[in-house]
Amino acid sequence: MFPQPLPFSHALRVLVKAPIATRQSNRSSLSLWYRMASTNANVWGLQDPSLIKYQSYIDGKWVSAKEGGTILVTNPATGEELGTVPEMGLEEAKSAIAAAGNAFASWGKTTARHRHDILMKFYNLMREHNDDLARIITLENGKTLTEAKGENAYSASFMEWYAEEAVRIYGEHIPSPFTNIRNVVIKQPVGVVSILTPWNFPSAMITRKLGAALAAGCTAVIKPPPETPFSALALAELSRRAGVPDGVINIVTTQKNVIEVGREMCENKIVRKISFTGSTPVAKSLYGMAASTLKKVSIEAGGNAPFIVFDDADIDQAVEGAILCKFRGSGQTCVCANRIYVQSSVYAAFASKLAEKVTAFKVGNGLDETTTHGPLIHERAISKVVRHVEDAVSRGAQVLVGGKRVDGAGTFFAPTVLSEVPAGALSNFEETFGPVAALTKFETEEEVIALANNADVGLAGYFFSRDVGRVWRVAEALEVGMVGTNTGMISHATIPFGGVKESGLGREGGHGITEYLNQKLITFGGL
Repeated sequence: MFPQPLPFSHALRVLVKAPIATRQSNRSSLSLWYRMASTNANVWGLQDPSLIKYQSYIDGKWVSAKEGGTILVTNPATGEELGTVPEMGLEEAKSAIAAAGNAFASWGKTTARHRHDILMKFYNLMREHNDDLARIITLENGKTLTEAKGENAYSASFMEWYAEEAVRIYGEHIPSPFTNIRNVVIKQPVGVVSILTPWNFPSAMITRKLGAALAAGCTAVIKPPPETPFSALALAELSRRAGVPDGVINIVTTQKNVIEVGREMCENKIVRKISFTGSTPVAKSLYGMAASTLKKVSIEAGGNAPFIVFDDADIDQAVEGAILCKFRGSGQTCVCANRIYVQSSVYAAFASKLAEKVTAFKVGNGLDETTTHGPLIHERAISKVVRHVEDAVSRGAQVLVGGKRVDGAGTFFAPTVLSEVPAGALSNFEETFGPVAALTKFETEEEVIALANNADVGLAGYFFSRDVGRVWRVAEALEVGMVGTNTGMISHATIPFGGVKESGLGREGGHGITEYLNQKLITFGGL
């Protein structure tokens, strides 16, 4: 049996017996506790309801905002209230950073094997609670339960991978030109890490960073997005159960105070590294703040992925790749296809087959097992998709499927296929971040490479061809950090993830643990 909330009558007796000052300071917390306990039972439907936390996590304690503010979190599929989390401010951010700094003094000196064992416990707990963690993702993000279970498995895989990387932090001996000198390089954790993550992968974007940080011996302060904080808080609860010491992981939830909290996380001298995933404009701002103390920075910023179908491609395979790449998460992924270029001789066949597949999609609540695609995250996302569709149509594009908002509750937009989208359309220059496949015709390999590289960002790119020579030429020519050839899926824990140009700096996954380590040279003389 999982622990259940204390009866309200018992909690009330505890409060009444407390000193008057304590009663006054705790009255609002008790009210919040009771309301959230009721919400928990009615809304979440978890096997282990104690995974839902309505407070932030600092120095091993669940805490509310000192000023009493809260952030309301809703289900984008229904508009239903899921609960509130604290509106933390500058003071709480400083407390979290200080806690992480104090914890680093001991955590940074633990053995790699010790960190490995804790991360493996964390991994096993995530797998054990897969259904509940997936349900949390679906309720606060909107993606289907199938996708949410896939995200949790992906998220957990970073804990497993970095547990194994922890015991592979090797140094080296560098031969000296002098007989009495020996050069040794060791690797040490950078220290406190600020982690700032987006809502589209509320669990995986945390563990991809946190797994590497913990494995390296770093401590962390995490600012999750206000749209999806409950996944982050559930991870904090599991970290506690896995044996992660107090202060090693800290979570600060905020919405209105995001600028001052973000600035503190970037400029505080205790923090030695920033890891951020989000938009390019925000990335540039945080990068500038981090420069004030020359912190290490890892950034995964915006994408605008080209998806190219050549005339020698397997068209059915290309259609399946486009569906996987474009419509996963209802198009709300940083590596999803945003510009779909199809060679003229196969254009009609590809467009027809893609439209036929998309017509069969079922949009709805992610908890419904018949749903294939969930809602967009909020009204701003809907507005951007509408703007892109209207712009393309005004320039001569044709709507083959969808093209409109779905009536009723929730922030749903019909999966859309646009044909004859001109190269100058807005969707070819901005990341749509929605379920719109915009098809543009091209004639030659040289032409499409120029079109694909005509972007300030360069995160991912995809193309389909059965010509091995063309595969090598195009893969090398695309100005992106990751290329998928004849596949629409490129992400897993063991490979380097990141972009070029204004898509960011550094790499996550793979050997990304190096981003959380400093190299130190030790020269031994007088030998």
